[in-house]
Amino acid sequence: MFTRNSLFLALLVGTLAASCNSNKKTGDGQATTAVTETAATPATSSGTDTSATATTALPTGKLADPATIIARKQVPILCYHQIREWRGTDSKSAKDYICPTSVFVQQMQMLKDSGYHAITADQLYAYLTTGAALPTKPVFLTFDDGDEDQYTNALPILNKHGFKAMFGIMTVAIGRHGKQPYMSKAQIKDLSDKGHEVCCHTWDHHNAKKYTAADWQAQAVEPRQLLEEITGKPVKYFVYPFGLWNHEAAVELQKLKYLAAFQLADKKRDEQYPLQSIRRIIASGYWSAKTLHNNMVGSFKG
Repeated sequence: MFTRNSLFLALLVGTLAASCNSNKKTGDGQATTAVTETAATPATSSGTDTSATATTALPTGKLADPATIIARKQVPILCYHQIREWRGTDSKSAKDYICPTSVFVQQMQMLKDSGYHAITADQLYAYLTTGAALPTKPVFLTFDDGDEDQYTNALPILNKHGFKAMFGIMTVAIGRHGKQPYMSKAQIKDLSDKGHEVCCHTWDHHNAKKYTAADWQAQAVEPRQLLEEITGKPVKYFVYPFGLWNHEAAVELQKLKYLAAFQLADKKRDEQYPLQSIRRIIASGYWSAKTLHNNMVGSFKG
């Protein structure tokens, strides 16, 4: 198991902004029971989030086989990290993973104006496993790491448009401040209470392809338990550090009864457990709203 030492977080703060994807260029699931989530509805003209709470039943019977899941038309899934204006100290490569707030505003407005509907993780899961209907032009918004600026800068913009998203929390950094602040327990709880999905992004962001059997307890079991204590809700989804995965990782997550896990960029899917290898693309800080749209359309054709 990885050694838990105090030096890790100092290194983490300096490297995470440009680390979640090592390749930037652009089965079955188990039976589940009904859950309560917040279904997004359009914002009012005043910009107030008018989301309403609704009960959504996840699939409980026979689910689609892996080949059927892989063959379904892909939903565009976007991955964001830090949402803040660039600083003079940000490197050229880091800016791919730092979406300026002003750019994020334009990207979300483009999605709204283009008729996209931000779906929830549960809606995506039901679609993949049963073919459940989705709204026209669905898009799935995800945020990695748990940076505080996702809460302070991105959340108000999501609320304005009635968009829901999934937030992958790296639990080692909860409530930590410094050069890069991370969300507190109260902020994570508030996200969940507002109907956003809180999911596991491991304890300390180590490459899942290198885990031993003992590492899964520290990286996927204990973080999930902590997040469930914080939110009071089940944590059903997992996000791979760096977007890196392999078949062995997919097998372990299936054993741990995660409904799905999310990678980055790699168009390969696990043939036995495709739900444990759902692909996303990084929404680059360099992309205009038009460029984002072109990449969404081009990358998620099938």
